[in-house]
Amino acid sequence: MGNKHIVRFEPVGIEIEVDEDQNILRAAAENGVQLMHGCKEGQCAACKSFVLEGDMDDIELDKYSTFALPDSEREEGQTLLCRAHAYSDLVIELLQYDEEIIRSGLPLKKGVAEVVSNESVTHDMRHLVLKLIEPEEIKFFPGQYLDIMVPGTEESRSFSMANVPGRDGLFEFVIKVYPDGLFSEFLDKKVQIGDRLDVEGPFGTFTLRESRTAPIIFVGGGAGMAPVLGLLRSMAERGTDRKPIFYYGGRQSRDLCFEQELRELEEKIPGFRYVPALSEPAGDDEWNGEVGLITDVVERCEPDLTGRDAYVCGPPPMVDAALAKLTALGVLEQNIFYDKFTTTGEPEGEDGP
Repeated sequence: MGNKHIVRFEPVGIEIEVDEDQNILRAAAENGVQLMHGCKEGQCAACKSFVLEGDMDDIELDKYSTFALPDSEREEGQTLLCRAHAYSDLVIELLQYDEEIIRSGLPLKKGVAEVVSNESVTHDMRHLVLKLIEPEEIKFFPGQYLDIMVPGTEESRSFSMANVPGRDGLFEFVIKVYPDGLFSEFLDKKVQIGDRLDVEGPFGTFTLRESRTAPIIFVGGGAGMAPVLGLLRSMAERGTDRKPIFYYGGRQSRDLCFEQELRELEEKIPGFRYVPALSEPAGDDEWNGEVGLITDVVERCEPDLTGRDAYVCGPPPMVDAALAKLTALGVLEQNIFYDKFTTTGEPEGEDGP
């Protein structure tokens, strides 16, 4: 371990001790401080913050994308907490934070989980179910994600849970399989029932804000099904009157999954509607539903979203388009919560969050 330094977060007034060998985001999580974050790989910019006090030369950054932190912003004093190592005491201004979430962090835990099932739910997505072997419990909030180590490597991949927490210790994931993806290759060709995988979590802030009572619009695509399904299952289990709507986009009918359960949730959650849309329906789809990019479908069906909360999860282009569209339709920026499913070093796009 390296030397330790004090990092203070403003405007919330929280101080933590950070080891030089840790990035600041990791240190905060281990201290139960839930900072806004997404990919943890320096690609999504969700943890971008401003250095108020401290020498920028005393902050060392691991490899990151200049799309997330352009050189001009770094020169102005901005940094990525998931990549930043502190070599002196610092005061950090959080550019994105949620007072309800920041102090509600659950402790990070490492564990071992056993593969229970691995079933195809579309032509390119798997429903992976793991059962925790040790420790007895890893607590999480619906919408959060776990890191799963790729066997035989030192790499991990992040995947959102599709289920609600339970005493059975199960974790469900909806994972897209990409050609030549590191975890995809393992999931598609190598994993066996009973295999044990190293996991760690929970991570992520794609969780319901319990203090909010506004109606919710969910927008998702691809493996973005997982965290939204977890939130909807939680709403059905606990009871809610927030009248959620879920817009989910795919290219063709073969890209849709969990259709029966989502229709059943329409009966269980008051006011809930599930609206799938296909951007390129095949001739044999016999599709009678919405057609077009999911963001265009939302605009066509929901011309005024004033007063709603929005949750968006899926590939970065879809998320970026949805953020612009939702604000134009009246959703306040601070009431939009999102996860971008970024890639990790290779063109696999399989990470979670």
